[in-house]
Amino acid sequence: MKTKFAASVLSALVYAQGLLGFAALATVLLKQHAHASEFVTGEMGSGPSLLVVR
Repeated sequence: MKTKFAASVLSALVYAQGLLGFAALATVLLKQHAHASEFVTGEMGSGPSLLVVR
């Protein structure tokens, strides 16, 4: 019985580690995507928009 419990705990820990790894990978990819789009929109200038001036 203890062997089954230990196996289920180990399985849950491995599953949780996989979820954390996936979340870390998604965070890195989203952060890189945000920095890439920041460079594209940064070339347009940082002045006020036409809607604010009107």
